[in-house]
Amino acid sequence: MTFSVSHVERDGDGACLRLAGELDLSTAPELTAAIDKLIAAGETRLLLDLTDLTFCDSTGMAVFVRGDNRAAADGGWLRLTGANGRVERVLQVTGLAEVLHDEPESADPAFRNAV
Repeated sequence: MTFSVSHVERDGDGACLRLAGELDLSTAPELTAAIDKLIAAGETRLLLDLTDLTFCDSTGMAVFVRGDNRAAADGGWLRLTGANGRVERVLQVTGLAEVLHDEPESADPAFRNAV
């Protein structure tokens, strides 16, 4: 299966990326580039919608953590929402489900309900 990342237009602060397919060593650079582009454009509040993500390996997990660290360096955050199946299980086992939960204290209700 292929991988895609799309920027979801929304009103308010922050940006949402919708991921689909398999996030692994060969596709992680695409997500890294998308995150870097948003942060370079001044977006520091990032929500990743994982509803259509069917697979994520350790390389993908590292992209999530790196993205959160980059956003945090500028006073923001990266959060995950919509994980299910194997992806949800991996997030739970690794502890990232707790660290990158989809309702940061600083998120406004409109942003949490963006996807």
